[in-house]
Amino acid sequence: MGDSKWYVITGAPCSGKTTIISQLSKMGYQTVFEAARFLINKGISEGKTLEDIRKDEFEFQKKTFEFKINAEKNLPKDEIVFLDRGLPDTIAYYNFYGYDAGEVLKVCKEKRYRKIFFLESLSFEKDYARKEDEKTAKELSDLIKKAYIDLGYKIVSVPVTSVNERIKFILSNL
Repeated sequence: MGDSKWYVITGAPCSGKTTIISQLSKMGYQTVFEAARFLINKGISEGKTLEDIRKDEFEFQKKTFEFKINAEKNLPKDEIVFLDRGLPDTIAYYNFYGYDAGEVLKVCKEKRYRKIFFLESLSFEKDYARKEDEKTAKELSDLIKKAYIDLGYKIVSVPVTSVNERIKFILSNL
């Protein structure tokens, strides 16, 4: 569908995206790690707390979206790239928090991906960078799927299996 060879790995918080992206990177594939987690890690390294970093949620979501756009600017369209979340994930987060996603939607209609792999959720675990709970994760899961479907993407669901089996599934469905 997209004019690039970019594949999005997405799903609810705690679906295994970071693990899959890390493994694909170790296998030699070009990958883009999650913008929100990068910004959170950067803030923590500067001595901020998660609460400080996400105190103004709208500003955090805006920064995350801008970071994703900038990260994608220099990616080669003719090479396989796996992204931990795509731009449309921002629509889901904007909708979840009640923000107007109009400007984000415009950008998402212009920038297209080859395929969307949606990781089915694992058992929920809280970590240092995650402010969501299990209920929020489920709501976000539904909103993320809806954002991609509304943009005309066909989503490929990746079942809950071992990391290696998930990767085999993804690579056999490129």
